[in-house]
Amino acid sequence: MSDRLNQSQDFEDGIAVAVAIIGRDARGELAVTACNDHFFRISGGARAEMPVFPAAFDALFPGGAQPGFRAKLQECFRSGASQEFEQAFPQAPGQASEQACGRPEGARRWRLTLKPFRHADGGAAVSEILVTGVDITAKLHLAHELEVSTSRFRAVVDSAYDAIVTIDEQRNITLFNRAAENLFGYASAEVIGQPIETLLPEKFRARHPQHVRQFADSVQMSLRSLSPPRMDESNSVYGRHRDGTIIPVEISISKINVDGVTEFTAVIRDITDRARLIDLLKKQAVTDALTGLPNRREFLDFVDKVLGTDDIVSVFILDIDFFKKINDGFGHDVGDEVLRVLAKAGMSIAHESKLFARWGGEEFVAALPGADAGLARSIAERLRQRVAQQDFEHAWRVEPVPFTVSIGVVTREAGESDVDTLMRRADRALYRAKASGRNRVEVG
Repeated sequence: MSDRLNQSQDFEDGIAVAVAIIGRDARGELAVTACNDHFFRISGGARAEMPVFPAAFDALFPGGAQPGFRAKLQECFRSGASQEFEQAFPQAPGQASEQACGRPEGARRWRLTLKPFRHADGGAAVSEILVTGVDITAKLHLAHELEVSTSRFRAVVDSAYDAIVTIDEQRNITLFNRAAENLFGYASAEVIGQPIETLLPEKFRARHPQHVRQFADSVQMSLRSLSPPRMDESNSVYGRHRDGTIIPVEISISKINVDGVTEFTAVIRDITDRARLIDLLKKQAVTDALTGLPNRREFLDFVDKVLGTDDIVSVFILDIDFFKKINDGFGHDVGDEVLRVLAKAGMSIAHESKLFARWGGEEFVAALPGADAGLARSIAERLRQRVAQQDFEHAWRVEPVPFTVSIGVVTREAGESDVDTLMRRADRALYRAKASGRNRVEVG
């Protein structure tokens, strides 16, 4: 018996986990037949303090301090079935302690496995239980810290003002925060595992996998993250709401490698209001505020582009006759209304691809791509007659005022490509119309 105990003890001491053999004495009380040093850590004792084996269970766990452990052992003896459970054990004074989630101060958490077995000892059948235990305190502590860190991360992500979306290498969505739900109209559960193309306008979906591959192969990720694409004419980025609405966005993307697996995280900001403001400012930059017509700058750009081709184009410039007398006699409010009336009449010109614009003051211009001199003169003459006869519909804000216009028309000459030269010729034709009595059309 003693040799067997010594052999068992040597074996158990060489194992890194807590190991003990527990049987019952002649009175049926639990007794520890053998155990290694690690098992003493469970009881909080030290080998020098322990009696010679076999030792009473209560010697290691005095006062029945661990009723749960005792109950599991007794159940194992009764049922003959293995048991596995976790339990916290108080430490002895002076032992190092780690605080873990869900365990008392100064206690360590163990995972214990009880396996009953029978063997012969001196011809008698003996029932004993092999107890193995693993200290999981540090693991639980780490799991708790990870849970806290994860909760903190989730709280930050979900409270972020910007949408945050993460995809894996297969372009499937793995993270979708609350702001993303608000931006795109999908619940997180609906899009997790779905391809990121779900959030893109249809015309961008086909090429997006190629863009992702190019982005993944980029070696200057840090530089790219410092200069995210912005909303402008050359680099517009758009998302698609669940209801089909196209959303202008600003996006910053980072690539993260975790254990050999690549993920892409995008921080997405809705810039709808900014895009509208940009569009408004662009429009204001090329629009006359009083009449709503294109302004001089827009007109010159338009004609300059036509002159960059071999296409024929005619232009005319018109001036309101005696406009100063209208302003002086009726006031500037009436004068402004006359300008708005002429703008509406000019927009009614029946010619495809025309551009009617305010040149400045009481002067207006028209560009007629594809119109030769004869057609341009005819269009200008019809406009002159309509103005003179008030042959148009307009809800005057003041009492209607009769007025007439003078018009100078020119057609592009062969090889002519300078817009300023073209407009100077039109201005000279206008001068001749005014010098010849006004309310007429002159061709230059």
